[in-house]
Amino acid sequence: MSAGAFIEVVSEAQLHQRVQQLGAEITADYEGEEPVFVGVLKGSMVFLADLVRQVDLTAEVDFLALTRFGKEGRVNIAMDTEVSLAGRHVVVVEDIVDTGLTLTTLRRLLEARGVASVRTVALLDKATRRIVDVPIEYRGFEVGDEFLLGYGLDWSGTYRNLRSLWAVMDVAVLTGDPLAFAVTAYGSSARAADSGQ
Repeated sequence: MSAGAFIEVVSEAQLHQRVQQLGAEITADYEGEEPVFVGVLKGSMVFLADLVRQVDLTAEVDFLALTRFGKEGRVNIAMDTEVSLAGRHVVVVEDIVDTGLTLTTLRRLLEARGVASVRTVALLDKATRRIVDVPIEYRGFEVGDEFLLGYGLDWSGTYRNLRSLWAVMDVAVLTGDPLAFAVTAYGSSARAADSGQ
């Protein structure tokens, strides 16, 4: 494995501290209201779970899932919220915002449903990739263009459970040996588990 293929970029302690700060900001901004937190599946689930526990308000939590298709990258709702959002203050919870295209479409869809307001809290902002200027009212961290893993972000469904965020500096190492990152993240026990020991 090439040295430096994987680098921890945001520690568990840093995540915890920033999520606490975001929760306090949201609590102050929505005082007297009962917002609905709408998590965009699947990447936001860990962030959302930690965030809502830092919000000292009565609030609801719901989820939706999006699909993108076609060369234009059109966005459809694959799984909708169960609760009606009409007249509600909605906080969209995203793991990453990059080009802004998906979030712009989602905000328009929500506004068309007659929400009282819509704001976005994003754990990560890849601002250098922005194509469309879209508001992000609450931002966790601004990051570069590296492929990221952990804290809800995955590689083929794995690594969402890591407590910190890692940048993949050499994607070829990960694609050539998917367990390479597991050894870095979990230690030698990852190889032992794979070999059945």
